[in-house]
Amino acid sequence: MKNCLKRTGCPSIGELQNSPAFPKREDYLKGPIAVIECIEEIPCNPCETSCPKGAISIGKPITNLPRIDFDKCSGCGICAAACPGLAIYVKDYSYSDEEALITFPYEYLPLPKVGDTVTAAGRRGQEICRGKIIKVTQSKASNRTAMISMAYPKQFFDEVVTMKRLKAAE
Repeated sequence: MKNCLKRTGCPSIGELQNSPAFPKREDYLKGPIAVIECIEEIPCNPCETSCPKGAISIGKPITNLPRIDFDKCSGCGICAAACPGLAIYVKDYSYSDEEALITFPYEYLPLPKVGDTVTAAGRRGQEICRGKIIKVTQSKASNRTAMISMAYPKQFFDEVVTMKRLKAAE
């Protein structure tokens, strides 16, 4: 699929791998890192201006795709909370022997609670596996955007990017 984004609204893994900010396998082995799934050349740079380590660069023109220096990225997630397109999350392959950790912005209510078992989902919202909520934060540093940290089986590392939306209590 050459251009899935234009046909489905969801980029293919090939489109992402060809973007300048998508990590290689060896980058994931360094610990938590930001993953930017931004492949549209639009005027946007909150990821660059929010990164305290200077790991993300866009430069001029402002429509350049972001680039990440994975040696500088600490996986703090500030860029993920700053991204208006929800195109950034943090993955940690080194979280444990059996589980990976993903931290992503979540803009729905109700928020999950620490310890909840949830449905981990892929780029198209499809169910991938079960995940466990490890942390839920809404800090001033993240502009009160809820950041959810979810552990899930390492075998699904590449597929998981978020969780299914929780149903509101009736």
